[in-house]
Amino acid sequence: MRVFKTLVLLFLVPVVRGCMVQLKNGGYEDIVIAINPQLPEDHNIIRNIQNMVKEASNYLFNATKQRFFFKAVKIIIPLHWLPKPEYLSVKTESYDKADVIVANPYLKYVDEPYTLQYRECGEKGRYIHFTPNFLLNDSLYIIYGSRAKVFVHEWAHLRWGVFDEYNNDAPFYLSVNSGKETVEATRCSADVMGKYIFQSCTGNSCMTRECEYDQQTKLYEAGCKFVPEKTENAPASIMYMQSLPSVVEFCDQSTHNGKATNMQNKMCDHKSTWEVIMNSTDFSNTSPINSTSPPFETSFSLLQTKDRVVCLVLDVSGSMAWYDRINRLYQAAEIFLLQIIEKGSWVGIVTFHSTAQIICHLRQIVSEDVRQNLIKCLPTSADGATNICEGVRKGFEVIKQNYSHLDGSEIVLLTDGEDRGMSSCLTEVKNSGSIIHIIALGPNADPELEQFSNMTGGSKFYATDTVDSNALIDAFCGISSRSGNIFGQSIQLESTARSVTLKQWMNGTVIVDFTVGKDTFFVVTWNQSTSPPDILLRDPKEKEYRMSNFTFSNLNLRTARLKIAGTAEVGNWLYMIQNNQTESQVISMIVTSRAASMDVRPVTVKAHMNKDTNNFPNPMVIYAEVSQGFLPVLGATVMATVEQETGSAVELKLLDDGSGADIMKNDGIYSKYFTSFKGNGRYNLKVRIQGRNQTVRLGRRQSRALYVPGYIENGEIKMNAPRPEPSDEEIQAKLGSFNRVASGGSFVVKNVPLGGFTDVFPPCKITDLEAQFEEDKIHLFWTAPGNDLDEGQADRYIIKMSESFLDLRNTFEDATSVNTSSLVPKPAGTKESFQFKPENVTIENGTIIYFAICAVDNASLTSEVSNVVQAALFVPPKESLPDTHPTDVINHGVNVSIIVIGAVIPVLIAVSITICILYKKNRNGGFELRM
Repeated sequence: MRVFKTLVLLFLVPVVRGCMVQLKNGGYEDIVIAINPQLPEDHNIIRNIQNMVKEASNYLFNATKQRFFFKAVKIIIPLHWLPKPEYLSVKTESYDKADVIVANPYLKYVDEPYTLQYRECGEKGRYIHFTPNFLLNDSLYIIYGSRAKVFVHEWAHLRWGVFDEYNNDAPFYLSVNSGKETVEATRCSADVMGKYIFQSCTGNSCMTRECEYDQQTKLYEAGCKFVPEKTENAPASIMYMQSLPSVVEFCDQSTHNGKATNMQNKMCDHKSTWEVIMNSTDFSNTSPINSTSPPFETSFSLLQTKDRVVCLVLDVSGSMAWYDRINRLYQAAEIFLLQIIEKGSWVGIVTFHSTAQIICHLRQIVSEDVRQNLIKCLPTSADGATNICEGVRKGFEVIKQNYSHLDGSEIVLLTDGEDRGMSSCLTEVKNSGSIIHIIALGPNADPELEQFSNMTGGSKFYATDTVDSNALIDAFCGISSRSGNIFGQSIQLESTARSVTLKQWMNGTVIVDFTVGKDTFFVVTWNQSTSPPDILLRDPKEKEYRMSNFTFSNLNLRTARLKIAGTAEVGNWLYMIQNNQTESQVISMIVTSRAASMDVRPVTVKAHMNKDTNNFPNPMVIYAEVSQGFLPVLGATVMATVEQETGSAVELKLLDDGSGADIMKNDGIYSKYFTSFKGNGRYNLKVRIQGRNQTVRLGRRQSRALYVPGYIENGEIKMNAPRPEPSDEEIQAKLGSFNRVASGGSFVVKNVPLGGFTDVFPPCKITDLEAQFEEDKIHLFWTAPGNDLDEGQADRYIIKMSESFLDLRNTFEDATSVNTSSLVPKPAGTKESFQFKPENVTIENGTIIYFAICAVDNASLTSEVSNVVQAALFVPPKESLPDTHPTDVINHGVNVSIIVIGAVIPVLIAVSITICILYKKNRNGGFELRM
């Protein structure tokens, strides 16, 4: 075992889900850029990707002070593009785990590059999305700048977890300079010069004028744009406006605008992007390169996908006879072969104990007969010892009988046993080019099994012996194609199981929405008698399906299956199942389907934890991405179930409200902290999603390149075409009601103390604090944290205030305390409101007070300090409004006392500026996301 652990350490590379990028001597290698399989063949896309990355390598090298560059990139070519001699085969790379994807826009006519980013500051994003039009249409240069600079902007999101330094939802904020209040554009650095322009268009005719002051917001009117000077001296920042010719750097400590209302300040505690990059492991593991240019030009490998090739490698050792494991394996693998694996795929089957046997050679799934013949190869008995490497090698042998290499093939390895000889095939597995998905069954499955999937980029699943969790079936349902072809993938609509007593019923409803309906299967399983329970299924048009409509297999006597002909009816399908046996038994209902047509993208769910292995007492985060194509689906009810080795399960509700573990409101990523660690070992994750009869409003992604409204060149304002705004018809999707179920795979927890543990988790950080003056009082708003992060109820709050932003941010403990004796925390996720009159502060015109808050739990554990907010009070002078005729002369940083002129009498104006960011409805035609 000591030898095995040494080998494991040699092979281990830090892995982020979806990312296999390596950094060697400053050069990023194994970057994967994948072209969506729905795109027609166009080799200009490949050429422009190569040109973009080559140019970006030089730009990145200089922007990071000669530290990083792009050394080696792999481009995945779709299967349907014509093969070429220079195309190699994919190995462990795939579309679903690519770092960059090239696909049609998530909203029609919207070509904004963006990065799917939903984790904390400094943590890696999921992927970058470029559209074909962005890569092919040179007219977009004027809007976003060169593709190379955009790529570096997005790479910083993806790799280093920094955020945008602009904010379309809060484009302006109030600043105080030399005692004067000014309205500033949200930007970094503040040295970027420009003018505040309002453009109005009628048909093809547009007029520009200076922006007016909004009496309600106390900022500029809705629709006002900050238009930069084309010729600037400011070298920063890439995360604000990379399109400017002068911009060649990230904002650092000396140039950072800590008061701007942007996501960078909110998420990264007002640190500059360069400070975050400097704090990354990339930075600590490299040194500056003594050169004026990257030491290597970027190299490219062109990899083409091929037909899916899968070999099931199934453990049939003696322990598989325990706890009905061999029969449960048959039920789950049968569902995989009949319902999950995609048409056109190649499948083989191997079983192993102390030796391994080929049960089925590779067969291509071209008909239902092939599927039926494959299930005849599934094992029904178990005996012998466990030799995992023998099974894996035999799986490789099956594939090599049809192919000259293993590149891109997949092994589904299921085992319940421990094998001390696993180290003998680690090198072989690592170099094979095959992807290995592992399913660990029961508490004694080899603890080092995950190394196979870690080395090859495979998925990890864990199933307990608790039969009413469906974990084994859910694992097989989660092993779908990674090609990016969502129209061919099987989608789980339902997976539920429970113990039903004698003569009792298991009733439920499965919703078939209009985005799915082809290849719809209803499967009922039970675990005791070989005779089936009574089954009644009723479709939305009252058509009934009974026992005689279901099929039964002589080899699998505890499963009944119904395939709906054609496309299943949209609506509620009701099922009623009665246990007609003489004892209780576990009955389950599993429903799978595929996309109804190629014209409408199905609603899909992807669930996972923030890491595969966790060391206590670090908390974990559960994520569930609910989307239709690339569009986030909002307002769904998302429940997560986490099951531990003992079979005990914890259920949590995931939220998309921008509080707690969820960093971005309304992005379709539902999140929750997980802290209910019951012991060491494996855990599995399952999520269940429900949407109810509502219209989903779909919106733009965050973490995207800025759409520049125009430039000022030689004093002349040159506006770009307004950013495309989708119509209501395009941003609304009447999905109706829908159900989804998805496995989130497994994860491992270590170092949990035996016998339990005391409270070690403080309340989570409050990130949405807001403040406003109401007469002579301050009104604060925020979302309540929990006792343990975002779960439970905190014990009390600590609120501090200061007239110095820096003092409050840097020395929170020394700031003036607010009396909170009357403030009792509400349960986590509840909206809080607190009003008070500041003490020992003279409230007068121009008064600015900063606020921050902490929560304390009943074990006296304290949260991190919240975002810092500002409340400003001022009385406008009595003068006339400025001239609003079209003009080209507008001062940078307009003085508030000028733009609010014209009040008949002095009025008290309350200004609330959330220093981090406010998510409000954009009055210039932007939209909130609702469901």
